[in-house]
Amino acid sequence: MKFMILVKATKESEAGVMPTTEEFTAMGNFNEELAKAGILRAAEGLHPTSSSVRIQFTGGQRTVVEGPFAEPGLLAGFWIIEVGSRQDAIDWMMRVPNPYRGDGAVEIRQVFSAEDFGEALTPGVRAQEERIRATSEASRRPPR
Repeated sequence: MKFMILVKATKESEAGVMPTTEEFTAMGNFNEELAKAGILRAAEGLHPTSSSVRIQFTGGQRTVVEGPFAEPGLLAGFWIIEVGSRQDAIDWMMRVPNPYRGDGAVEIRQVFSAEDFGEALTPGVRAQEERIRATSEASRRPPR
């Protein structure tokens, strides 16, 4: 089972305040534990919304909206882990160093798997998904 762990943004993260060396080290040690356990699929921090854009959909129209954004629920980072159960994901995240300089919360959300879609995922659609994944992995290029 895959889970995405969402780290909510704070006023500090939205202001571009970077973690201290001690915070980087603690988080790096935790991420290394996840990697050694073979469950880490991705872990990244996100730039503040002041450097982001949104594509707003209104019917058939699309509009680019420049950040920053102010509503609650903004994200500052994430992990993607693959574990045996929801409880395993909870157990791992109970060990994470506090990503906040005070109070905060991380949200654990299960990522859909093919089986979750039932009959809507026909053999043809499943084959297409497998081709997309294979093509994506084969075409990965190092960043420039």
